[in-house]
Formats: sequence, C-alpha cells, structure tokens
Amino acid sequence: MKNLIVLLALAIATSAFAQQKTETKPEDKAPAKSASADAKKPADAAKPAEKKDDNVAGEEPPVVTHHSIRAGGKTLNYTATTGMMPIKNGEGEVEARMFFMAYTLDGPRDPRRPLMVSFNGGPGSSSVWLHLGLVGPRRIKMLPDGTMTPPPFELVDNEYTMLDQTDIVFVDPVGTGYSRAAKKDLNKKFWGLKGDLDSVSEFIRMYLTRYERWSSPLFLIGESYGTMRASGLAGTLIDRGIALNGIALISTVLDFNTIEFNRGNDLAYIYYLPTYAATAWYHKKIAPEWQQLPVKEVVRQAEDFAAGPYAAALLKGDALPESQRKNVVTQLAKFIGLSPQYIENSDLRVEHVHFAKELLRDQGLTVGRLDSRFKGKDESNVAETIEYDPSYSNIQAPYTAMLNDYVRRELGYKTDTYYSILGNVTGERWDWGSAGDGAPNTTDGLRKAFVRNPHMRVYIAKGYYDMATPLFAVKATFEHMALPKEAKANISEDFFEAGHMMYIEQNSLARQREDLRNFVNAALKK
Repeated sequence: MKNLIVLLALAIATSAFAQQKTETKPEDKAPAKSASADAKKPADAAKPAEKKDDNVAGEEPPVVTHHSIRAGGKTLNYTATTGMMPIKNGEGEVEARMFFMAYTLDGPRDPRRPLMVSFNGGPGSSSVWLHLGLVGPRRIKMLPDGTMTPPPFELVDNEYTMLDQTDIVFVDPVGTGYSRAAKKDLNKKFWGLKGDLDSVSEFIRMYLTRYERWSSPLFLIGESYGTMRASGLAGTLIDRGIALNGIALISTVLDFNTIEFNRGNDLAYIYYLPTYAATAWYHKKIAPEWQQLPVKEVVRQAEDFAAGPYAAALLKGDALPESQRKNVVTQLAKFIGLSPQYIENSDLRVEHVHFAKELLRDQGLTVGRLDSRFKGKDESNVAETIEYDPSYSNIQAPYTAMLNDYVRRELGYKTDTYYSILGNVTGERWDWGSAGDGAPNTTDGLRKAFVRNPHMRVYIAKGYYDMATPLFAVKATFEHMALPKEAKANISEDFFEAGHMMYIEQNSLARQREDLRNFVNAALKK
C-alpha cells in the first residue's frame, strides 16, 4: 500500500527543577536521592494482588514510584506503576510482553474511579505523544505556538493532565516502545491489524484483572492510527463483555479509503481539499476573497466545493467537458494556492506530498505534513515531493530525549533495551488482513459498540492543518457509518487551529483539556 506506513507514522519528558517527588524501589538502585526522599512507600492499591501462582511466576515485578504535581490549582499525589504485561496464548505460553506506564491517584481506593487506556498510532508508534503531550502528569515544555525549545529539553508538570479525573494507563503495542514478541518468529502474529487488536484487547483484560479494575468506568484515547485501533477495539472488547464509557479520537482515520491516493479512488483528493485550503489560507496563498475570512469559514466553503463541483468533475474522468474542466481548475487554484498549470499537469488530482512541496516552492520552502503551519527547507527545490516533514522534526528530538530520560530517572525503570518511539523493530510488513492492499476500515467495530452499548460516548478532535488525517475525511466517515440517531447524539467534536498533535500549541492544549473534561463528565452523566 503506497506510502501507507510513512503516511501515518506519527503519529503520528524531564527537568532537574521539577517539583515532582519520586521514590525508586531499593532494588533499582537509583544513583542519587532527590527531593523525594520523604516520599511515601508505594501504595498497596497500585500493585497487583500478591499471589504466588502461575500467573506471576518468573515475571519481573513492575517498578512502583510515588510522585506529586500541581495541576488545576491543587496538589495531585499519585502512584506510577511501570513494567511489562505478559500476553499469553490459549495454552498459557507467553508470546509477548507489553510495556506500560500506569498512573493512579493516591487516596482511599474507589472501585468506581474511571480508568483511561491511551495509545498512539503509526502503526509502529509508541504511546509517547499523548503521554508527554496531552494526557499524562508530565509534559514536554514547548513554546506557546508549538515549536520546540532549544535543547536540552525539559519536562514540566502537566496542569492539563487527565489524572485529576481518571487513572491512566499508557500501553505500547508489540513492536513499539519496549514491547516485544517473546520470539522473533512471533512478530508476524502481532504486527498486523487483527493481531494488534487481539493483543491490545488482551492487555486491557489483563490489566483490569490484575489491578482489579473491572468495576471502573473505562475510556480509550487514541491518536492517528490509534483511532483506528480504538474503533476496532470497541468492537473486539464488546465481544468479550467489556463495554466502554467513551472513546476519544485524536486526529482520526477509521477508513483508509478516505486518505489513500490510489488510481481509481478519488475520495482522498476530495477529502484533502479543505485542508489544502486551510493551509493556503495560513500561508497567505489563497485567493484574496477568502484570505479575509476566518479559517473555519474557508474550510466550510472548501468542503462545499469539494463535495460538489470538484467531486462531480473527478467522477466524470476523461468525459469531463473542457469548459467544466477549466472552471474547476480555476476555482481549485484559487482555493489551494497552486497555479492552474500545475493543477492541469496533475490531472486535477494533487497528492498531499506534492502539495506540501509546491505551495511555497517560489520561496524555496516546504510545509509540514503532520502540521502544515511548519515550514521546511529541502536540499532540492526542483524535486516533486518533500524530503522530510518539518513538523515531525519539531517534535521528534524533544519527545525521544525526554521519554528516555523520564522512564529511567523519574519512573525508575532501567533497561538497555531500545525504546522504539516510532518505527518498525520487528522486521515484518504490517498485515492489513482481509483489506489486503485495499482500504483497512474499522468502522464496523465502532458501530457494533454503539449499537450494543447505547451509553457510549465519542469525542473527536480535528486539526485544520493536519495533512495526515484530514478533517473532511473524518466527517465523511461518520456520515457513512449508518449510526442510529441516538448514537449520533453521543458524539462531540472540536476543531483546532493546529495540526495532527494539536496539543503542542498552548491554546489548543488548554481547550482540548476542557473538551476532554466535558466528554468524561458527560459519559459519567455528571
């Protein structure tokens, strides 16, 4: 599938001055005492039930540490549990170990306290982005507009963490982070659409069991391919008797047919057009009559054109009359800021990597794919496509450095294993199952969960400048799911003037936290 892994590889943190209290277990031999020397002993409630049985025989126990942050004007004392969860086959043999980092608020144990399971996408991405960008108790310090600070990078208390509302578990699917198959020949079992859903659903079942959370309200939050995973998990889990209270979808793709630029499939060209228009507006390349409008209105008008005259023109193919073709070319050029000749040369169909190269070619610059606000400088100005994504370069180094520092120094988990932030350590090609080289789609799982659990709620976050999972494609996907009217009433959405990881931008981060607060409260009927 052309550029598939590259397209969604997204999916795409720690300060010496932090006020965080941390205590590492003695056997982990922390090199020095920190300000946390007076921290409490790890709470029993944060540990699995201590049973001497086959379930834990030979397993390395998780590392349990205590911490404290300031968030929402109050102090949050919490326990972090970091370790591996064994994933076993039907015969009880361990086939993989999945790495997780879990946070539970200290205090009297409440079996009804909500639990949120978080992961990112790729496929091939660890959970680092949502962990250290939006949801977790610590986050990467970025500049207000979302650009990175000069290195060395820094972690700060995350005043927008979900921890004041829910306990949180970050899980790395097999082949990401520290998660690995037990044997090399088992990689193929996990490195695919079905195997991924099976293993992550088993992780959730195991966590609910070992940490006695079966009575907790349960939420999923996923980003990019993680939204496809969350959608599929909704169906897989309901089949196993696990009902969700809510799913948060950050930068969503549930049907790859909406974003794949394949010959004979014109949907991606239609659904990307409003994002191209928003990007042209941001870089002042759109026609003057739209430049004066707010981006929200630009996108609305671009959607009307994309679903109307543009879609009709593409549908006619070579049968499109010349007069209609010229009108469409003229209008399209005004919307997306490219020359009529370039659009003609592209047969009215501009792929995102070509658009990212062409929009600012006259300035010798490119725009980002994850976040098209960002500009880059390629070695060659005559190439057809971008050489790198400047918006990914903006986050790669800070998140890589801070995760590796954080997991060792603050969480006390010490290993020489390579932590795979984003990529493929399995050596396998992702198996899309019955979709083959067509269009993977997990909307059936989400629809099934909606029908069987009418109380489930969904929150959708969209970035205007996200050229990995365009916002119009998300809208079209949900409009074609044949959801019951009652289910549609349980869906909320918001739009952000940022990209794929909209939370790197300060205003978007604050607003998204309020969105998530309202989403959880609505699901809990508060």
